[in-house]
Amino acid sequence: MADRRQGGDCGPRDAAAPRALRAGDVHPLRRCEPRLGACDRCGAAAVTVLAEVGGVIGALGLAVVIAGRRREERLAGLAAWALGLALLVVALAPSLPWLLLVGGGVAGLALAAGGARLLHRRPWLLAFATLVCVPIRIPVELGDDQANLLLPLYLVALSAALALARDLVVGRDSRVRELGAVALPLAVFVAWSGVTLLWSSDVREGAIALGAFVLPFGLVAVGFARLPWRGRELTRLFGLLVATAYLYAAIGVGQWFTRDVFWNPKVIVGNAYAPFFRVNSVFWDPSIYGRYLVVGILAALAGVLLRGVAGRAAWGLVAAIATLWAGLLLSFSQSSFVALAAGTVLAATIVWGRRAFVAAAALGLLVGALVIAAPQTRERAFDESRSQLDRVTSGRASLVGHGIRLVGERPVHGVGIGAFERTVAERAGLPRRASRRAASHTTPLTVAAETGLPGLLLFGWLVFTALRAALTGLGTGFTSRVSFAVGLTLAAITVHSIFYSGFFEDPMTWALLGLVGLATSVPRRAPRSVTEARA
Repeated sequence: MADRRQGGDCGPRDAAAPRALRAGDVHPLRRCEPRLGACDRCGAAAVTVLAEVGGVIGALGLAVVIAGRRREERLAGLAAWALGLALLVVALAPSLPWLLLVGGGVAGLALAAGGARLLHRRPWLLAFATLVCVPIRIPVELGDDQANLLLPLYLVALSAALALARDLVVGRDSRVRELGAVALPLAVFVAWSGVTLLWSSDVREGAIALGAFVLPFGLVAVGFARLPWRGRELTRLFGLLVATAYLYAAIGVGQWFTRDVFWNPKVIVGNAYAPFFRVNSVFWDPSIYGRYLVVGILAALAGVLLRGVAGRAAWGLVAAIATLWAGLLLSFSQSSFVALAAGTVLAATIVWGRRAFVAAAALGLLVGALVIAAPQTRERAFDESRSQLDRVTSGRASLVGHGIRLVGERPVHGVGIGAFERTVAERAGLPRRASRRAASHTTPLTVAAETGLPGLLLFGWLVFTALRAALTGLGTGFTSRVSFAVGLTLAAITVHSIFYSGFFEDPMTWALLGLVGLATSVPRRAPRSVTEARA
């Protein structure tokens, strides 16, 4: 187990933003410094214990909600989820007045209760609201900290939780394990991740990972899987995805022409000195903007390849793909282009068989060549001030080396959820103000370093199971087209997370996991190879 009491019981807040929420978000809780007084140490230690207890209870409760087989079990799990989440909120904002916390909680519950009533009448509002809320972050003052929180999405998650609680209490809904084949690997991974918070050397960072992402988005995934199968609603959701991606791409193109980006001061400063101009549209980060466009492109591509649309509608999707690609180009996100290439190769292989793999791979290599030829890559590749590998990877090669060493030293239990950044920063001798340079950009490596090889195996099991469920046994019916689109986009996000991280921090990931459960719960028409269906 990692030593969780170095220099005392609790430490001061770091000036750098954590990996989970990035620039401007909640600062990480640190273990104690000896210069703190006895009262400060005791209070900080109590907050740490509160976060650990809340994280473990919430994660175990969510695991039961996901994989439980009895109504009573799932009700108990949902109660544990709510209790754990409440404890994490208190631990993450200990300096806020109790009156403000209680008042905010009551107001949030009141709004969520109204949302739950709407979801009871119109269940598919959950999917539409989630998609619309994906890029929306609200600046909030939390005592001495400032955070950019996904508050609208948290309200959606809480509404989904209350709607689920109502269904379980009434007892008219006998469905269990709505996520299907994904339920067990996801539940075990969530539970193990929560337990590792007990020995994490950065409890606040781990608490943020659980409280801001895993716990609320896990309930969203369950809510998606519980949606009634409605072809019209799924078509509308697809249309909303393509339309929002088109809108965001248009905003990005407008930013490029006006040389004016929103929100992110780091991108603004970088554009002032770089020979190219990156855009982020309505998102905080250009790479997350690029990821959203990749999801839109691949969803549209799935509709075209499986002949879900024809005539003018098909040409409209082709035009949308071209527009989204132009918007993606201006993000200068290499990881997004790699994800798009991987999704395109996978789509071609599934639709046209192995012979198409060569052509698709050649297309992928062409895209890769375009990425390498981008000014951003050329500038870094020929900058002689850094080692060649670190030049091309923006220092990520060194982070990978540190991460591999962490896995070798702690292969069984890891350093604990959320502790990658702090541990690597300490090993590299980085000052606290520069600790963000140690933030991981590779989800599999982060999972292995923080949760050990068991966590990495569980992550691999989860991804493999989800993709296998979505992309095997496809026919040409509507259900197969939905499953095909879900599988392609989930595969692209997985590839993107290898180079940019953010797999579990992205609400799109959890929504897609829920859609895997929904799509695989409906029988597919004529399950056969797509190649035969098109012959």
